[in-house]
Amino acid sequence: MLSCRQLISSRLFQLRKKSILARVRASDYVEVLEEQGDLLKYPQVWLRDNCQCAECFHAATKARRSHWERGPLNVEVSQVTYNPEKKQLDIIWQDEHKSTFDLGWLRERDFGESTRKRYLEQVYKPSAQLWGKSEFKTVRREFQYQDVIQEDAVLKDWLEALAIQGFAILKGAPNDINVTKHLAKRIGYIKRTTYGDVFEVKSKPNAGNYAYLMTPLPLHTDMPYYEYKAGINILHTLVQSESKGGANTLADGFNVASQLQKLHPKDFEILKTVPVNWVDIGHDGNDSKPFHSLWRAPVICLDVDGRFTRINQNTTKRDSRFSVPLEQVVSWYKAYNKFLEIAQAEAVEFKTQAGDVFVFNNLRMLHGRTAYEDAPGNKRHLVGAYVDWDIIYSKLRTLKFPNAIA
Repeated sequence: MLSCRQLISSRLFQLRKKSILARVRASDYVEVLEEQGDLLKYPQVWLRDNCQCAECFHAATKARRSHWERGPLNVEVSQVTYNPEKKQLDIIWQDEHKSTFDLGWLRERDFGESTRKRYLEQVYKPSAQLWGKSEFKTVRREFQYQDVIQEDAVLKDWLEALAIQGFAILKGAPNDINVTKHLAKRIGYIKRTTYGDVFEVKSKPNAGNYAYLMTPLPLHTDMPYYEYKAGINILHTLVQSESKGGANTLADGFNVASQLQKLHPKDFEILKTVPVNWVDIGHDGNDSKPFHSLWRAPVICLDVDGRFTRINQNTTKRDSRFSVPLEQVVSWYKAYNKFLEIAQAEAVEFKTQAGDVFVFNNLRMLHGRTAYEDAPGNKRHLVGAYVDWDIIYSKLRTLKFPNAIA
């Protein structure tokens, strides 16, 4: 006697539109053969888990209603048909539950490689465009501050530039100490840190941070000592030093890591796996609360898809405590030296002027500053703020796909 599964697999459900074919496979899949020859294939368990009926899905909140105890592992498809007028797939399950799936909705969720790749690059995160010193002029993007504030299309282009090239410069910002706050609010929410909602980069007596000195600032990323590291750095130049110093330095940390991987794979593996203690201890001014921030992470971090996701580099914030086995220490220093050699060779230098806002991906870009000297008539004053990438990507998606919210 044939089992229920064998009976289902032996049945071929011919659709009224002969050029479209749907069937249930014994291997737990439902297949839809489209007229152009594309085969869409979906696990039965996934279809039941994503049933769009009112009993299973709350449309107003776009959320699945949780009834896992009713299945979906132990309930199989009993019948599948296609409605050509409504362009939808109708399924009846063995427990007599009914599911309906729009064919367009299914296509967007196809498990094929091209659909998955398109979703990851267009919806999840745009792919980074790596660049070196020779490509800097071609990847440099400039926008007008007022256009970003007032026009959604320009805001979208600016955020995409930050996601793809890793940095951009806004021109024509007013002489207003709140410019960074306005930009953060335009995106979503500011990230508050131990240095406040905003921070001022200028020479300060009794400086609580190395950036507040007039000495050269080596290439680094901000706050590697935070588990939830600040996403972008917004630096508004209020006053620029008239001296030769005070110029910005910048290198694409992802490109540096990529070059290290190609040219020195063993060093790359070390910097990808050996954790470093990043630390920040002190207070930001006499009235601030003391802090002791500490996070352990490698210099080079990858995401679950194997793509570069975060660079940690800040020589001034590397703890003298190196909590790794003794035999890893010397090889780490040699690998670290190679990384910095490439970074310095690929670094560019430019100088922002009053009214410029330099914004960059703090998870990716290594930035620094040349030395400068303040005098009574020659000051350098920047105002900075941070925004997290979770907030930026969310804003970018609402601009790119407004109908998804409706």
